[in-house]
Amino acid sequence: MSQAKFLWKYLLFSPVALVSSLAFSISTIAAENPVKSEVNQIDALAQVDPTSGNSSLNQIQQYSSDTAQVTSVSQFSDVQPTDWAFQALQSLVERYGCIAGYPNGTFRGNRAMTRYEFAAGLNACLERVNELIATATTNLVTKEDLATVQRLQEEFSNELATVRGRVDALEARTSEIEANQFSTTTKLNGEIIFNISNVFGGDKRAVPSGANPNTARELDSNTIFTDRVRLILNTSFDAKDLLQIRLQARNVTPYDTNVTGTNMTRFGFDGNQDNNMGVDKVNYSFDLSDSIRVKVDAAGGNIYDNINNFNPDLASDNKGALSRYGRFSPIYRTGFGGAGATININPKGSPFSASASYVARTANNPGLGAGLTNGAYTALGQLVFQPSKALNVGLTYARNYQNSLSGINMFEGTGSIYAGNPFNGVATTANHYGIQANFIPSSSLTIGGWYGYADAEALVNGAGVNKGDNASINYWAATLSIKDFVKEGNLLGFIFGQPPKVSSNDAFTSATRTIRREDNDTSYHLEALYRMQVNKNISVTPGLLVIFNPEHNNNNDTIYVGTLRTNFSF
Repeated sequence: MSQAKFLWKYLLFSPVALVSSLAFSISTIAAENPVKSEVNQIDALAQVDPTSGNSSLNQIQQYSSDTAQVTSVSQFSDVQPTDWAFQALQSLVERYGCIAGYPNGTFRGNRAMTRYEFAAGLNACLERVNELIATATTNLVTKEDLATVQRLQEEFSNELATVRGRVDALEARTSEIEANQFSTTTKLNGEIIFNISNVFGGDKRAVPSGANPNTARELDSNTIFTDRVRLILNTSFDAKDLLQIRLQARNVTPYDTNVTGTNMTRFGFDGNQDNNMGVDKVNYSFDLSDSIRVKVDAAGGNIYDNINNFNPDLASDNKGALSRYGRFSPIYRTGFGGAGATININPKGSPFSASASYVARTANNPGLGAGLTNGAYTALGQLVFQPSKALNVGLTYARNYQNSLSGINMFEGTGSIYAGNPFNGVATTANHYGIQANFIPSSSLTIGGWYGYADAEALVNGAGVNKGDNASINYWAATLSIKDFVKEGNLLGFIFGQPPKVSSNDAFTSATRTIRREDNDTSYHLEALYRMQVNKNISVTPGLLVIFNPEHNNNNDTIYVGTLRTNFSF
């Protein structure tokens, strides 16, 4: 038992005690309001006045006051040092330093010390002597002192028993207060992006594989200045759960088929609602057990937000990769923007973990071909093997279904036109397989990458499409990130890979290869960025994205996208 605890026992029934030590204890208890982080972390949230435990807390707080240590009994001016017992205790206190009082040397009240107050001091000295005997390698306690202690124990045995019982009761009450100090709390976070960008290269937009680029429209190449604003309300009810509501407004024009002729040039943070603010995301996560966490998305659910996506330095759309494809494997984009649930299982001490997620794109629509279970959906499962902190490998399977009501966009705009819509609007389902990994040999260096394959199937007949037609789609990428490059907090990143490509397609076999929606050539994605951390709340990221052979078509000119992204967070 520590000396601080002995101090509590002595001070419990002395007016000195209840004033001198409990003020410190209460201030310490009030300051301890832990809030657990969420995926992995819940932020520390703004404190709200507690609504529970007030009764016990008030009983202690009514005695609180400032204290200071006194190491001599003779400093207590209102205690008469005439009795043998007082003189004996004085000798022990001055020899071993085991009681406390007020800095002015009084017990306040101008009265004699009661037997219980004396017993409290004696109890503290007994504990101190026992501690010295248990830990000392030499004889620090004399035989005379031991004899004195024994006699004092005998004379004050009843008072000592009472004091110890009351101290135990106070400790139990204090523990109860500590356990119930958390109260419902909410914190507001904000993220703002200012982005200046331009696209350049050839004069024409890209066209799909097999088409003549001379028939394409001109490339829209004016410099633009755009923004995105997010306000996030994080609420916790018991320090282990998190209710999140996110508001968003933005006017970031996507560099998609309407601007460059391809989705391969899109930013990870794009989208244009003319800066109208709206609810973008609503979810609630909680612990089912020590190793199982559940997240329920009511709106704006994205699988890539809920599970390990194996690109820790570049996955963020405001501080990571600039491009859509560079953030993480497209297998995590097969389910986005809907409602559903995710379970993450992380057994303690095991190198294996697992995740399962279900997202319905049109969950709020009760009509035909929609709803939580009868419309567009994605079901995903992932097994992760992490034998060490440096190596992380994941195997992922997903199955998704999309129809004309939800729109056909198999990879949320990260590959070619044909890869996103292989059967030209016909209801489609696909089995997706992915392997992802990252290697972190040091605290500053991360090497990662992914490979994915999808087998898409047409579910109904259509123009040039027979039910059961299949299309094969593949993609890959390698990533490199260096943290604290040149300056602490900065990040240098590179991404190189091949966006989703249709390597074969059974549909449109009687038509030309262009109409067949099969990619003849291969596009390559090259991205470089350097995030400069100006201070804790502001970062600036210049970067360049290069798409070689856009739309997997060698006839298209290389497209360059230059950007300067500034991020504000609070």
